[in-house]
Amino acid sequence: MSSRRKLYTRAIEILRRQLRPLPRILHELRPTPPPCRVSLLRSLLIDDSQCFHRLFPFSRCTVRLWSPYSTWSGNGVACACWNCSEQSPAVGPFLSCGSCGAVQPVDLSVDYFQIFGLEQGFDLKDDNLEGKYKEWQKKLHPDLVHSKSEKEKTYAVEQSARVIDAYRTLSKPLSRALYLLQLAGIFVDEEKTVMDPELLSEMMDVREAVEEASDPKALMEIQHQIQRKLKDWSNSFREAFNKRDFDCAISATQKMRYYERAIEEIVKKL
Repeated sequence: MSSRRKLYTRAIEILRRQLRPLPRILHELRPTPPPCRVSLLRSLLIDDSQCFHRLFPFSRCTVRLWSPYSTWSGNGVACACWNCSEQSPAVGPFLSCGSCGAVQPVDLSVDYFQIFGLEQGFDLKDDNLEGKYKEWQKKLHPDLVHSKSEKEKTYAVEQSARVIDAYRTLSKPLSRALYLLQLAGIFVDEEKTVMDPELLSEMMDVREAVEEASDPKALMEIQHQIQRKLKDWSNSFREAFNKRDFDCAISATQKMRYYERAIEEIVKKL
């Protein structure tokens, strides 16, 4: 047993040296984590399963490929339910088992778009996001597994929280835009002040108009004006992001943030 462990440790050191780092996009932002990881926890995560099997042809270790866009294992076999061993579906996220209904552990390789069966992009091509969110909560809500094992209760809490965050993120233009940038390896500092005199002056005018508005009708008119500008900058983000012009995309999100905050202030006063 000791000699096998030493052999495994030696092999992992070899594989770790062979891992290629992910190209990083620098925009005064945090780097994205590498796409492959090496670990000897419950399963072995490496970026070349064939290499592992050549090293350990008789090993019983599970070899899984970790990818931010895949729920498949490295040997091409879908993951199975921890409770009944039913294989996961060929397509779609595996949040709960279709056979026994058991809530599955969170798979961070599944992004928020995949959770709701959506194509990655700023424009959501499905207007039933809320309906899909409610369907997942009917399967994942912690209250539904109160009589289950502690393991499944933990899975339910984690999965439910992640679905909630996914819904909130994708349901608003700004958070959706920031999440798309995050998937591209770009993390935007949301607290950074925009040094745009024209925009800042406009925001001061909006605040004054909101404070002076004497009735809901006047506030609604201001809100419609701000929403049109938010839509214009949302379109600018989409165009820039699709062209991979990340500088312009980041600039668009900064403008979107100011307009979204202005709308929130108007809603509070209505």
